[in-house]
Amino acid sequence: MRILISGASIAGPVLAYWLHRYGFSVTVVERAPTPRKTGGHAVDLFRPAMDISERMGVLERIEQRVTGTRWLTLCPEGAGRPVRVELSRIFDAASARHAEIMRDDLSEIYVDAARNDVEYLFGDSITAISPEGGVRFEKAAPRRFDLVVGADGVHSNVRRLAFGENAGSSEFIGAYLGVLTLPESVARDGELRIHVGVGRTAGMYGSARLGDARALLLFRSPRELECHHRDIPRQKQLLRTAFDGMDVEVDRWLDELSRTPAFYFDSITQLRMDTWSRGRVTLVGDAGYCPGPAVGGSTTLAVVGAYILAGELARAGGDHERAFPAYERAMADHVRGSRAVAHSAAKTLIPTSRLGVTGLARGAQLISALPAGPRRALLRLTTKSARLYNSMDIPRYAVPGLDAPAGASFGVE
Repeated sequence: MRILISGASIAGPVLAYWLHRYGFSVTVVERAPTPRKTGGHAVDLFRPAMDISERMGVLERIEQRVTGTRWLTLCPEGAGRPVRVELSRIFDAASARHAEIMRDDLSEIYVDAARNDVEYLFGDSITAISPEGGVRFEKAAPRRFDLVVGADGVHSNVRRLAFGENAGSSEFIGAYLGVLTLPESVARDGELRIHVGVGRTAGMYGSARLGDARALLLFRSPRELECHHRDIPRQKQLLRTAFDGMDVEVDRWLDELSRTPAFYFDSITQLRMDTWSRGRVTLVGDAGYCPGPAVGGSTTLAVVGAYILAGELARAGGDHERAFPAYERAMADHVRGSRAVAHSAAKTLIPTSRLGVTGLARGAQLISALPAGPRRALLRLTTKSARLYNSMDIPRYAVPGLDAPAGASFGVE
C-alpha cells in the first residue's frame, strides 16, 4: 500500500517512520530543497512525545541535542531588579519527562530515523489530488497513491487542495510570534533572558552548541493584522513597532532584523475543523489541528498525532474508512486539551496588565524558592500543560520487531 505524506518537518517524518515499520510503502514530499536547517526555534517535547521517540530509538540523539538552557532571567518592564530562576527546577517539577530542542535539530533526527527506508522528494510540492488518489506535482511526474496525508503545517497546501480554500475555521488567540537569529556574541551560554511588559514579551537564548542565538518576540493585538504570511518586510516592521522602547537590550535584538539569516513570523491562531479527513486524504499535526504556535504544545501534539494515525492504519489493515475515524476519535480529547492550554499559556506569557507582569515575576521567585516536593505539587496543580501531557493515555500499538503487546498503553502518572 502506497502512502504519500506532504511535509518533512515533525509530524511527516514521525508518521513515515511508523508507517514503514508497519509495512507500508511511504513517500514524503517537501517543498524545501533540503532538510531544513534555517535556525528555527526551540520546541518542547513532553512525556508522550519522549515516550514515542524512545520507541523510535532516537531518544539518545534528542538528549544529546537539547538546548542546554539552564537559567531564566526575567526582567519586568519598568521595574528594577531582574528575577533569576533555575529552569531545571521548573521543568523537573512540571513534567515527568521533558526536553527542549531546536525544531530543525528535531526534524533532522526524525528524518534520519527512516531516511534509508522512505522515499523523500525534496524541492517539490503537490499541485492536485484526485478522489482516486492520483497526485500531480510541480516537478515530478504524476503518480498514484492509495492515501495522501497533509503534514505540511498550519498553512497546509494539502488541506487547501482537499478541503478548499476556506476549510474549517480559525480562532485568533490575540497575539503574534516572531523568531530571529542573533549573533552568538549576544547570548550568555545556557541562559534565557526575558523582558516582560503589558502586552509584549521578548526573550533571547543561546548556547555554545548552537553557534548562534535566537530572539523570541510575542505581542498582543486586539485584532488580526493585515499581513500575508510571506510578507517578511511587513512582518519585521510590525515587530519593530510592537517592541519600540521596551529596553535597550531588546533594541539591540531588533537591530538584527535587517540582517538575520533566519526569520519566522505568524499569528497565534488555532485551527478548528469538524473532520481532518476527506476520502483518501487526512491531515496530521498543525495542518489539521494547530493549537497555536509557541503556546499549545503543538510539537508534542504532532508527534502523538502521527504515531496514532500510523497505528490506526496498521490496526485497520490500511482500510482508511475505518482508520481515519478511529484516529480522529483517539485524538479528539488531546486536541481539545491543547487548545485550552494554548489560551492559558498565552495569558501567562504575554500579560494583559501590570498586575500580570508582577505576578509572573513573583510566581517565578516562589517556584524557585520552594523545596522539591512542594514545588512539584504546586506546578502540577497550577500548570495546565503539565496536567494535560502527563495525563495523556497513548495507545501502544503492536509493531513487528518490537516487544509491544497489543492493547497496552504508555504509562500515565
